[in-house]
Amino acid sequence: MVTLTKSFVASLSRGYKLPVFGGALASKRFFQSSMTNSTYEEEKVVIDKINATLKPEDVARLGKTRNIGISAHIDSGKTTFTERVLYYTGRIKAIHEVRGRDNVGAKMDSMDLEREKGITIQSAATYCSWDKDNDSYHFNLIDTPGHIDFTIEVERALRVLDGAVLVVCAVSGVQSQTVTVDRQMRRYNVPRVTFINKMDRMGADPFKAIDQINKKLKIPAAAIQVPIGAESELKGVVNIIDRVALYNEGKQGEILRAATVPEDLKDLVEEKRALLVETLADVDDEIAELYIEEKEPSVDQIKAAIRRATIARKFTPVLMGSALANTGIQPVLDAVVDYLPNPSEILNKGLDVSDPEIEKPVELIPSSSEPLVALAFKLEDGKYGQLTYLRVYQGKLKKGGYIYNIKDKKKIKVARLVRMNSDEMEEIDEINSGEICATFGINCSSGDTFTDGSVEVAMSSMFVPDPVISLSIQPSTKDTINFSKAMNRFQKEDPTFRVKFDAESKETVISGMGELHLEIYVERMKREYNVSCTTGKPQVAYRESIAGSTEFDYTHKKQSGGAGQFGRVIGNMALATDGEKNEFETQIVGGKISDKFLAACAKGFEESCMKGPLTGHKVLGVKMLINDGQTHVVDSNEYAFKAATIGAFKQAFNNANPVVLEPIMNVTVTAPNEFQGGVIGLLNKLGAMVNDTENNSDDFTILAECSLNSMFGFATSLRASTQGKGEFSLEFKNYSPCPPHLQKQLIEEYNKKQKK
Repeated sequence: MVTLTKSFVASLSRGYKLPVFGGALASKRFFQSSMTNSTYEEEKVVIDKINATLKPEDVARLGKTRNIGISAHIDSGKTTFTERVLYYTGRIKAIHEVRGRDNVGAKMDSMDLEREKGITIQSAATYCSWDKDNDSYHFNLIDTPGHIDFTIEVERALRVLDGAVLVVCAVSGVQSQTVTVDRQMRRYNVPRVTFINKMDRMGADPFKAIDQINKKLKIPAAAIQVPIGAESELKGVVNIIDRVALYNEGKQGEILRAATVPEDLKDLVEEKRALLVETLADVDDEIAELYIEEKEPSVDQIKAAIRRATIARKFTPVLMGSALANTGIQPVLDAVVDYLPNPSEILNKGLDVSDPEIEKPVELIPSSSEPLVALAFKLEDGKYGQLTYLRVYQGKLKKGGYIYNIKDKKKIKVARLVRMNSDEMEEIDEINSGEICATFGINCSSGDTFTDGSVEVAMSSMFVPDPVISLSIQPSTKDTINFSKAMNRFQKEDPTFRVKFDAESKETVISGMGELHLEIYVERMKREYNVSCTTGKPQVAYRESIAGSTEFDYTHKKQSGGAGQFGRVIGNMALATDGEKNEFETQIVGGKISDKFLAACAKGFEESCMKGPLTGHKVLGVKMLINDGQTHVVDSNEYAFKAATIGAFKQAFNNANPVVLEPIMNVTVTAPNEFQGGVIGLLNKLGAMVNDTENNSDDFTILAECSLNSMFGFATSLRASTQGKGEFSLEFKNYSPCPPHLQKQLIEEYNKKQKK
């Protein structure tokens, strides 16, 4: 199978774009303070204070709640794993495969497109209960896509979850999207347990995968299980903490039989148990003291240390099994209960926007008696209208009650409340803090915050990456009404899907995270709105910058009867000091230009950066300094200085050795070993730079860098050269100057368009 994915998600961690906040009210400083990776020790002080105020009934309820997500690289078995979880917790009565022959498909892949392609496109939410030690635990679970093209689905899921299960393939180990998912988990401070899947496959090596988790993801990890048997002989797992062998029996592995550890595994169990304790000693003080004193920790001490270190994001316990072979799933559910946090063990912050000038951060209290604060994190167009998914952080949401949208201050009645099970729903009367639900009839956007009206608190929303690829699109029929409906709905559902009308070419242009991303929306338009579309050639999101510096002295002067326009700006333009962000600065002495005119200059600079002089693309990494100028008593106004700045920008930009930048992608190609030479030759033809090659027993992985412009059509070439067995993914790395001949061509094409 060939997988094509492209993303700007990497750019977000480097700060290319500020995120959109709930209600569009939150400030940059709150974003920096609330979403930075503060240590759990700092958070724990606040969490303990908050928990001391909780009522006993809230403590008991929250202690039995877990909000978790299932995340992984493409085809690591997330949806197959989730299917088993639903079966073993009694949510579904039969197991269906992702690409099963019964034409049913996995429960969480409810879209026809998902079942046909065998991939997850939209994150699906469900809930289930798991009984452990005579207690029933309530799980809110979200199955997320693996393709980077649908990265917003992962972002918004992790934004509202308290913990996650990271699924890793036992054969391939840590792959490119595993690294991306790890970065997303760190961004939202999400603790995780790790499940090594596909232990029944040939070449499965869980301990190699654990080593890669330690080295590539740079998080301490250790096995809490060892497998009984290997590959096709996989029979079960040994819990090395309790020293108990666990066998899955029954038609679907639903019976879990405990037994003594097999003789041939006792040495391995003790070796891995010692390694677990040693790893925990590095991240937990209590185990460290016992380790130094050469005392063996008890079972309860080990489990308590794993829980502390996991919630503190210092460690991940590793379990193993095979979802497809129905082996080792139930212990993962036990691990979710034992080691992942409940909603009261995670610190969530909001922003008090009652005074927009101050915007003070506030800690949210997960108590049902507090004022309501809920975040709309996902929208879907259901058969009853817009379905809005909500995470309740504080307070209680009741059916028939009223809520207020912080963004527009509108009062809305909650007509229906439901719990979701993929595409099915169950009516409920109320939802408490720390829970996830959905409602109908609310007109809002993804990222909006709702309260009961007694407080004005906005939640920070998720990152919204910039699109990396664009296509021109037009309906084949004259059904423009349904075409417009589809475009509006898709934009509302997915913030990474953008639509604009190009006035020059008279074309509608859609932009997204990759070819697969846009292909899915074109297909959905045909199926859901009966609108067939034709698409144009993919367009790369180029950028413009400068390679030098220059002085400028520009006068905007226009005279027509009465007062005219006059504005003169003097300064210099150079490369910005802060990477690829644009900077505007003024150093005016003696009030030669008033503050209101300087504000107009700043607007002119921002406008100029949106559309560069060379090719009309955005400008990156430019610093403009205005340190002198001239005004006219009568003719100077804000418009004149804005126009003067735009003119000065264009003049200086063209004199400062301007360059066109193209996106460079990290390319990961995996294929069987016999095709290695052909694949390397293919990458060399594209001008790719090969950075690393990893060889496994039956396949290889090449890590390379290549310009996005060269990668179009690579899917077809790779399929041809590997007999359809190769797959690859792309992820944005950075911008780099494009070759001179390409720059010349792009400038010529842009100039031709301008003359039309």
